[in-house]
Amino acid sequence: MRRSMKLAAVVLSGSLGMASLAACGAKSTDNTSSGSSSDGGLKVGMAYDIGGRGDQSFNDSAARGLDKAKSDLGVSVTEAEAKAGEAEADKETRLKNLIDAGYKTVIAVGFVYQPAVNKVAKDNPDVKFAIIDSHDDAQPANVTSLVFAEQEGSYLAGVAAALKSKAKHVGFIGGVQTELIKKFEAGYRAGVKSVDPNMPVEVTYLTTPPDFSGFASPDKGKEAAQGQLDKGADVIYSAAGSSGNGAIEAVANKQGALAIGVDSDQAAQPALAKYKNSILTSMVKNVDNAVFAYIQSVKQGAPFTGTKLFDLKADGVQLATTGGKIDDIKTQLDAAANAIKTGATTVPTAPAQ
Repeated sequence: MRRSMKLAAVVLSGSLGMASLAACGAKSTDNTSSGSSSDGGLKVGMAYDIGGRGDQSFNDSAARGLDKAKSDLGVSVTEAEAKAGEAEADKETRLKNLIDAGYKTVIAVGFVYQPAVNKVAKDNPDVKFAIIDSHDDAQPANVTSLVFAEQEGSYLAGVAAALKSKAKHVGFIGGVQTELIKKFEAGYRAGVKSVDPNMPVEVTYLTTPPDFSGFASPDKGKEAAQGQLDKGADVIYSAAGSSGNGAIEAVANKQGALAIGVDSDQAAQPALAKYKNSILTSMVKNVDNAVFAYIQSVKQGAPFTGTKLFDLKADGVQLATTGGKIDDIKTQLDAAANAIKTGATTVPTAPAQ
């Protein structure tokens, strides 16, 4: 989501000294001191946003892409995490430290890094940057945007929710009220309305900028979900990073209610195993594919440029089928997906007023 939408990853091809590693909170699995590993391969690092590896959602999806690059492409990796409540200057410093240490390819996965990437990229035109989940017309030419059609996957989630809701009343929880998360809401509401124009959709946002804690506050997610359950919703979709874990817990405690996960296949996440029977599906945002594809493009000497869109047609988004709970509505979901792919259905990117 965040989220899509929520984290930042840094993919690197230079050396990182121990002092700089400490400065940006990184943990390296490479012990060489040159710009590439001992076999001449690419060195790769990832700096997560709040929640980090283990959030069962957006960060973990990016981590899978990094892990795949390590195993399939032979890259060596470095990982770092952001601090809760950090200032914009902290993000800039993290990127600068990596560059000063010799890392000349940087990926920031998360829209919150856009201002920092713009500034640092402008000051370092010889460094290749990519940012996930964000595009800015003013960004320097050495920045590549890796973006997703979150609204398209969310539309399918809305169709599934409407078809599965026994109460004919569903809900949406957004982690932080940003333009990115509004894409999730817009697609979901449109999907619900395509099935039943009169079905109520509860909408709750946990925080508003500059407070981004809504992406990492399971307690807030749980409270919001409980509020929607109390109002009668029985299927709730959360696009809220690790806050969604709390929402899933609340739904699991309500007999007959169902949750829709986000970013990763949350019914398959070990940490959420005890709730898997209450997870209808997840709107999977294949951040892992984007991370891997970008690393591969750099390794092959032809890095992506401009804006790379991962939409439904390109398998950038999809619904998870773990648990078989949407198998009986596959025909309807396939029809909805095909309508989007052919252009017969245009999914809105902003919620209807």
